[in-house]
Amino acid sequence: MMILAFSDYLNQAQRLASRLNAPLGEISLHHFPDRESFIRLPLPLPEHVIVCRSLNQPNDKLIELLLCATTARELGAKRLTLVAPYLCYMRQDFANQPGVAVSQRIIGKMLANLFDDVLTVDPHLHRIASLAQAIPIKNAISLSAADEIGRFLKQKLEYAMLLGPDSESEQWVATIASKIGFDYCIAHKKRVGDKQIQMTLPDNKFFNKPIVIIDDMASTGRTLGKAARLLQAAGSKDIYAVVTHALFCGDAEAHSLQAGIKTIWSTDSIDHPTSCIKLDGLLANAIKAII
Repeated sequence: MMILAFSDYLNQAQRLASRLNAPLGEISLHHFPDRESFIRLPLPLPEHVIVCRSLNQPNDKLIELLLCATTARELGAKRLTLVAPYLCYMRQDFANQPGVAVSQRIIGKMLANLFDDVLTVDPHLHRIASLAQAIPIKNAISLSAADEIGRFLKQKLEYAMLLGPDSESEQWVATIASKIGFDYCIAHKKRVGDKQIQMTLPDNKFFNKPIVIIDDMASTGRTLGKAARLLQAAGSKDIYAVVTHALFCGDAEAHSLQAGIKTIWSTDSIDHPTSCIKLDGLLANAIKAII
């Protein structure tokens, strides 16, 4: 078994390789002036190769995964495992208008054709019950960062009210709250545009309480920002945020902090200044379970 990593996920892959007592090889990547990608894999390759890369900013990365996986097979790899803590193209899971590409199904089939196993963390699944419905292979494994986030919060705070910004977040928020003994509540959110959010807080007493907003991802930061402003208006004491995937596009992080969030914490699924909750233990245990 060997871990192969791209440079943008190298630190996390090193920790994973250490837990698995496996050698680590870095994939050599170069972009030509026209943005074509040049890929070179370290040699020799064993029969089982684990490719590590989170799929934020996915378009180049998907092509590079195609080049990597195809080349690994040609070089003798019999089993290919993809560790992609952030999994892209999961939001468009049905054709809501005529002619719409169902990207979840298309990208899922592509990954299924390339890899024998796919492991990810807290994927953004709306209307399907399991990741295997999107990626039709036996080992399409969706992991939860709830335990890691819960342990981290318990170390940081004696108590806080956990707030999920919408109904989709309840699955994570309720799990974390039950594990660490914090209370939780769920807001109601309606997205009316990429950066336009309507939100109402539940009928809870937030005055003078520390609050942690918990969500699976932060992209534009508008959900975090809207929740923070409502919490400030309700008299909350200190407002924090935890996200699994710190996408933070454009001014998203600055917008969230300016809205009144004291500190943002995220997992290391994506390299970001807020990334401080490590996932290598979770990922290593999942890999051991399938090999």
